[in-house]
Amino acid sequence: MTAALIWLIVGILLMIAEVLSGDFVLIMIGAGALFGAGSAALSGNPFIDVAVFAIASVGMLVLVRPALKRRLLSGPDIKTNADALIGARAVVLSTVDVDSGRVKLAGDVWSARCLSEGEPISPGTTVTVVEISGATAVVSAVP
Repeated sequence: MTAALIWLIVGILLMIAEVLSGDFVLIMIGAGALFGAGSAALSGNPFIDVAVFAIASVGMLVLVRPALKRRLLSGPDIKTNADALIGARAVVLSTVDVDSGRVKLAGDVWSARCLSEGEPISPGTTVTVVEISGATAVVSAVP
């Protein structure tokens, strides 16, 4: 029973230490130590305990850790800043051509230019933002 208690304490200490590292390695090894504690409580054979610990730790590091990191560290796919404006609708305030113009986009007035050379876009027309180039919105007329 003493060996099981040692495995249990080591496992818990490794899981607590994971809070400081945040790399999901110590928690996997700590879980392996908990499996080792269970094995020590059931079998009492130190060779079996170490084998269970090793197999559980390596298995969790190889199988669980990559999926856990991918799931927890990827975060939501939220577009921010200029990326959030691409595809948004805007209203032309002053004639937009290939060189210049003004649009009202997301409540702000932006300098703008047309995506294609053709007929200028007149004021009051609704346009779609295709790209943000510096502080200029590249727009296309809504069909």
